[in-house]
Amino acid sequence: MKNDTADAKPPSDTLKDRTLDTLQQMIVMGDMAPGSKVLETSVATSLGISRATLREAMNRLVEVGLLVNLPFRGTYVRKLDRVDLTEIYSLRAGLEKIAFQMCWDKRNLVNLAELEFRNEVLCDKISENDPYGAISSELHLHSWCYELSGHGLLLQSWERLKPNLQFYFAMHQKAHGRGGPLRQSHDDYIRLAKGDDLEAMLAHLDDHMRQGLAKTLEMTDW
Repeated sequence: MKNDTADAKPPSDTLKDRTLDTLQQMIVMGDMAPGSKVLETSVATSLGISRATLREAMNRLVEVGLLVNLPFRGTYVRKLDRVDLTEIYSLRAGLEKIAFQMCWDKRNLVNLAELEFRNEVLCDKISENDPYGAISSELHLHSWCYELSGHGLLLQSWERLKPNLQFYFAMHQKAHGRGGPLRQSHDDYIRLAKGDDLEAMLAHLDDHMRQGLAKTLEMTDW
């Protein structure tokens, strides 16, 4: 194994970034219902920000697909249907398998320790009963293989998909009747990621994601 590390960018803390994160959290956790119109004045007032700052965050969420801008009608929270969920699943499965294929020979004790640390943070968020924090930590865990892959376009594709995955994860946990993932839900993922069998890792990704999609499609009230 090589001595490369998976370096994540430190989070930024500007008003723009905080607004984006807050608005995204409101959408993902259902505080802004799918299909509802974003009332700019009301939302800006509740967040204590200007409408210009809010619009900047809204434009970003339109770009990544969490909001939909309808000409002459306004901006609405996106509604995910069965086709959307299936496309998100298939793209995520394909991207993550490529990421593991590319990062496999770059693993070492340092970056594997980072992977374990991210899983510990996820378990802490689950124990704290912090659903949004758990979703964000779960995505940070899965970002590991993309960061380690060293493939810029692959990482960009993952970053663009992440907001939609937040939406999907929230629906997935709701379908299971819980606020977040189980503490042991990534035990096999971590074990295989640290192991020597790439094919077993890829098979696990296929099986784990396929089961999650099937359960979400089955239990979601369309």
